[in-house]
Amino acid sequence: MKHLTMEELEAGLESIHQSPKDRGILKMIVRRPAIEEREVLEAGELDVAVGLKGDNWSVRPSKRTPDGSPHPDMQINVMNARVIALLAQDKSRWQLAGDQLMIDMDLSKENLPAGTRLSLGTAVIEVSEQPHTGCKKFATRFGIDAVKFVNSPSGKEMCLRGINAKVVRSGTIRVGDIVEKL
Repeated sequence: MKHLTMEELEAGLESIHQSPKDRGILKMIVRRPAIEEREVLEAGELDVAVGLKGDNWSVRPSKRTPDGSPHPDMQINVMNARVIALLAQDKSRWQLAGDQLMIDMDLSKENLPAGTRLSLGTAVIEVSEQPHTGCKKFATRFGIDAVKFVNSPSGKEMCLRGINAKVVRSGTIRVGDIVEKL
């Protein structure tokens, strides 16, 4: 699949700016059972101890902790569904981003500062201060312009690459659930 140019990516900003602020919709759940493996789910269980049940977060080393253990504030990776729709160009490629939750909602620092809680299904997650940035795999899958786009100063303010969160109330989530800012 052809990667979009910066001009094509910037043309998609209008739609991204129209993302809902307070009530969004959970568009996709992706479990990562192992490195480079993805399972698209209709429903999942969020757990305060392990994040998305069956996901490899709880055994994945982190460069952001002194001992390399999984970072507690990075249990859940969330991406704006409009951003991934633009980058991936086809819903069958959304899971390549590596995020577990794709939500049609404004994820910007202004709208969802660290500490903001979101309810979805019967679970609640809390936005973390840990930044979520594009990496080499992201560039391979979506193009170098996509990485520049999400990591630009405005891209970082808008959290175009997404946000990190932790589960603060365990519960069941389903595609189509309302995501509400608490």
